[in-house]
Amino acid sequence: MTTPNASVYQQLETLGITLPPVAVPAAAYVPYAQTGHLIFLSGHIARRDGQVIVGQLGKNITTQEGKAAARLIAIDLMGTLHAALAATGKDLSHVTRIVKLMSLVNSTGDFTEQHLVTNGASELFGEVFGPAIGAHARSAFGVAQIPMGACVEIELIAEIA
Repeated sequence: MTTPNASVYQQLETLGITLPPVAVPAAAYVPYAQTGHLIFLSGHIARRDGQVIVGQLGKNITTQEGKAAARLIAIDLMGTLHAALAATGKDLSHVTRIVKLMSLVNSTGDFTEQHLVTNGASELFGEVFGPAIGAHARSAFGVAQIPMGACVEIELIAEIA
């Protein structure tokens, strides 16, 4: 069966992206929960090579570094979404819409580029899923701190067929 985004895995390969396994939760929660046609992914923090990317935007992390961290989170989110779908016998080709992202940016009180940081994730979802499926609603907040000192945390809601 061909779906509108059957080429999601081809696009990931073209971009040189390998989906990671689901990270083990660091507290009392599950990585994802499904209700009806919606899958809610818990917040994922910025990691590189398994290590938390620690820092604060406006202090010791630049907007571009934060944007790169948000892109890495998007890859982790897709890995979790892939695993959630695999548990039901489906895959990423069954995603009909990336509905919403919520982004928390560890930032100083005078940092105002949270939206630009979050673009790192938003732009990648658009690249991978295309504009019809990857375009989404979004919130980007500046916060005083994130667990483990991470610079960015993002959660996702996706709709599946």
